[in-house]
Amino acid sequence: MKPRFPRYNRIACVLALAGLVCVPASRAQDNSGASGGAQNNDQGGAKAEKSSEQSTTKLRIQVTDSNGKPVPNASVYVRYNKSGGFLHKDKLAELDLKTNGEGGVKVPPVPQGSIMIQVIAPGLHTFGKWYEINKDEETIEIKLPPPTHWY
Repeated sequence: MKPRFPRYNRIACVLALAGLVCVPASRAQDNSGASGGAQNNDQGGAKAEKSSEQSTTKLRIQVTDSNGKPVPNASVYVRYNKSGGFLHKDKLAELDLKTNGEGGVKVPPVPQGSIMIQVIAPGLHTFGKWYEINKDEETIEIKLPPPTHWY
């Protein structure tokens, strides 16, 4: 009769062989990286810096009604994608703001790109729209029409 290896011994042998095969390959990469590895590391570092240094924009939102009068105390919601969420996926960040007496809002710096702006004011129609922001400073004027009449 042939002696049989228990199952765990066969798995250990396979893993040991895989480790022996992988070790020389990783050493070969280390040796070849001595001459050109500095360039690869610098490029990777530059890419990491660009992703972490996302440019921001300063928004100013001016809310008026259909007659051009400023709308005080309106709720303004600013939503944008923020990196570094669960499993490195973007997550939606939100700022809740109120308009001042002149109907204006100064938004703290937000990343450039797609930004959702929603405005809710009592007695006026609700507004919501995605904007593509690519400037360092931008003023967005929003006019809220009167609500529709229900008969």
